[in-house]
Amino acid sequence: MRPPALDMFDLRILRELQEDGRLTNAELSERIGLSPSPCLRRTRRLEEEGLIARYQARLDASRLGLGVLAFIQVHLERQVEEAANDFEAAVMALPQVIACYSATGDSDYLLQVVCEDLEGFARFAHDILMGLPGVRGVRSSLALKRVKESGRLPLEHLRPTPLAADLAAEKEGNGTRSPGKRP
Repeated sequence: MRPPALDMFDLRILRELQEDGRLTNAELSERIGLSPSPCLRRTRRLEEEGLIARYQARLDASRLGLGVLAFIQVHLERQVEEAANDFEAAVMALPQVIACYSATGDSDYLLQVVCEDLEGFARFAHDILMGLPGVRGVRSSLALKRVKESGRLPLEHLRPTPLAADLAAEKEGNGTRSPGKRP
């Protein structure tokens, strides 16, 4: 997929909101060096275009009593669309599964799972996961410690598009721009 055309203000908005999604528009506009109205228009456009998918608080699993983090490879009995659809629907209903990916390689799916403790994980893996439709086998790895868990996407590969000459007017807050140019 081709990356979207973003200028330096768009990239600054994305970087700042990844760092702190609770910024007010006034705080965001100050951080990126743009007046509040154009900053809000740009943020809304980025949301409408789906570049900002949602805002979400990151909770601390261990402080909430979820001390076990596991990565599970799931192998299905058959690799047919119906079996995959049944498995995916079942996984969607499991709150312990915080991420699920269809994968290539040795397994059909990769799951990221949290549980209270090892006993809870054993019950989940044996009693719940192995009982899901079409599951032939699972292989799990337990995380010993979290080294990095940012959830932030790298943006360095995106090169800002040249700024239009009329951005100076936008920065001043009057919002005028030349026809056909995108702020």
